[in-house]
Amino acid sequence: MSEKLTVVMVEPHKSPYVAKIDDELSALQKAVDGYIEVVYNGDGTMIICNEEGKLRGLEGNRRIHDGSSIIAGTFFVVGDGGENFRSLTDSETVKYMDRFAEPEDISQDEVEADMGITFYSI
Repeated sequence: MSEKLTVVMVEPHKSPYVAKIDDELSALQKAVDGYIEVVYNGDGTMIICNEEGKLRGLEGNRRIHDGSSIIAGTFFVVGDGGENFRSLTDSETVKYMDRFAEPEDISQDEVEADMGITFYSI
């Protein structure tokens, strides 16, 4: 039997909520409706989102990285446990409930403009 992870779940046009997700790949994929992508927050937590969300035309959900990037589709925030995910602490839960408290209106044009690959020369 798999362990349950305590996460902050964020759906488009809705307030975030605390959820329990089984710590197994199929449950993580089900939560975001597809293949998972990990986005590191730099504070010991990660956003888990749908890797193909923008390509599949999922609704824009929230802006991240000071508004420079958009997450499309449902995502959740989970703790970074090194090689594994871990449940959020109480303070991390409060932080991300506050951070994503207000649903955002993001147009499909904005989502599409955030797609692409940037190449940098060395």
